[in-house]
Amino acid sequence: MIDGKKTLFSGMQATGNLTLGNYLGALKNWVTLDSEYECFYSVVDMHSITVRQNPAELRKRARALLTLYIAAGLDPEKNCIYYQSHVSAHAELSWILNCYTYMGELSRMTQFKDKSQKHSDNINGGLFTYPVLMAADILLFQADVVPVGIDQKQHLELTRDIAERFNSIYGDVFTIPEPYIGKIGAKIMSLQEPTKKMSKSDENPNGSIYLSDDPDTVMRKFKRAITDSGSEVLYTEDKPGVKNLIDIYSACSGKTPDEIVREFDGRGYGDFKIAVGESVVSVLKPIQDKVDDLNKNKDYVDGIIKANAEKASYYANKTLRKVQKKVGFPERIR
Repeated sequence: MIDGKKTLFSGMQATGNLTLGNYLGALKNWVTLDSEYECFYSVVDMHSITVRQNPAELRKRARALLTLYIAAGLDPEKNCIYYQSHVSAHAELSWILNCYTYMGELSRMTQFKDKSQKHSDNINGGLFTYPVLMAADILLFQADVVPVGIDQKQHLELTRDIAERFNSIYGDVFTIPEPYIGKIGAKIMSLQEPTKKMSKSDENPNGSIYLSDDPDTVMRKFKRAITDSGSEVLYTEDKPGVKNLIDIYSACSGKTPDEIVREFDGRGYGDFKIAVGESVVSVLKPIQDKVDDLNKNKDYVDGIIKANAEKASYYANKTLRKVQKKVGFPERIR
């Protein structure tokens, strides 16, 4: 705990462009958490290099993501928003924890299997051990809670196993993190394949709404969105395309699915898609305007990057020094 608050950690990779799904499913809900938790939000750029990156592009995307965190409403005075690569304790603790993690545990990670298939020409050691770096990310800050989606649940379970194993040997060193159970963000599906989650890595750009999409692009994508047979706007599982659009409209407008169904009773998909698109534009426009303002104020953003890296390093190093002492590393002469 920090200043009487429990600690929360989360992060996003600096690859691809954030989608409407990332915002409605996670980022939008992070904004309200700083009153209850001491929050650390990392741009996890170290994780990004398990897949080959263009260096200049990675730097550009990392800064864009950090800027988006702020533009979406995360107050950098109340939340620690920082680059993972600026806090060397992540890598140092990861190496130590590698020595307390079993090969069998890592080989069972489903994301390693998935990424190995997608990047068969680059199955590197980092791809295999990055769940340990993820454990270090969380344990460095003694995180009490971690917001996780279904695809990250297995990694949090591994983090707990590693922490419990270490604690059983050396005593009460790490806080055992719990999954954050709070307001559930909308689960947004692809506009072109509504049975699949909207993804920033989707090869079909029409399947995702990106937070940087201009209004014309947003409207065009919604007009092309896959619906279903018939013409009725109904919130049912057998109409996944329409159901997904209702979920998006509901998340952006605050209206319930039942209210939306009544609103479009007797009206076709054309009117409905336009309304959904307009509601999304109204949500994205203030974020995009804030991004533009931040990009014009380089010194302000640079100040946040420096101050929050120092804050993150302070708390991370407190844990790291404790761990180093426990495993027997010589004390530093100051």
